[in-house]
Amino acid sequence: MAFLTRKWNVEHEYRLIKKLWGFRNNRMAVRFAYEWHDDAGRWFRSYGNELWEFDTAGLMRRRVASINDLPIEAGDRLFHWPAGRRPDDHPGLSDLEL
Repeated sequence: MAFLTRKWNVEHEYRLIKKLWGFRNNRMAVRFAYEWHDDAGRWFRSYGNELWEFDTAGLMRRRVASINDLPIEAGDRLFHWPAGRRPDDHPGLSDLEL
């Protein structure tokens, strides 16, 4: 909770797209990209991969992530939707060639 609190205090107007990469038994892999800006108004696209492992109750037991932050210009943003869930008709990672 502390990690997410710190993260969300820095990353404003956060928009996320994830794509299932694969799964087997209690493990899955996803790739993702998200856009956000800091307090100074600088925009970033963060992208990478996550590996998740779940316990027998279905709760996440372990998460390993590799995340890269790329500075972008506001005009280069690709994730345009109101705060909240990504609309079903918004392009996904492959459609956006990410």
